Amino acid sequence: MKYITAVNEREFEIEINDDRHVTVDGVRQEIDFQAVGNRPLYSLLIGGHSYEAYVEAGHDGWQVLHRGNLYQVQVENERAQRLTQLGGGGPAVASGEYHLKAPMSGLVVTVPVDEGQAIAQGELLVILESMKMQNELKAPRDGLVTRVRVQPGDSVEENQVMVVLAPAQSET
Repeated sequence: MKYITAVNEREFEIEINDDRHVTVDGVRQEIDFQAVGNRPLYSLLIGGHSYEAYVEAGHDGWQVLHRGNLYQVQVENERAQRLTQLGGGGPAVASGEYHLKAPMSGLVVTVPVDEGQAIAQGELLVILESMKMQNELKAPRDGLVTRVRVQPGDSVEENQVMVVLAPAQSET
């Protein structure tokens, strides 16, 4: 699967070939990508160069801090990008039910929410491990957890619904 990645509005086409290889804008690269400790710090070896960056999920994509520079990163698979371009983008986050879907295949590490729990925007919903990286998936808005469809240890596929949020009481 190819991903369209916008870094501060500059687009790249990225294909993850396997755990050790990616293709960026048509150029295949050997990589080594590892989490460093229990922090959102990651090490990337690519093209004979070493990079370290802090990576956090933000409200609108990812935030990457590298050498003192903060980059806003959006990642979309090519199928989702085509749907967005055709006007068939995903559900609105601001109203109605929100379905937290797995952005990639992986292993559920933790689910710190329960059905019936009120949550705030930015609160952690699921930690998903994929390609040796733990991804913190957070609530895009205030809401009420109506369904939890996964538990720690579950394997999930890309786009599988993991948690369902209803609008917060003030939104109804």
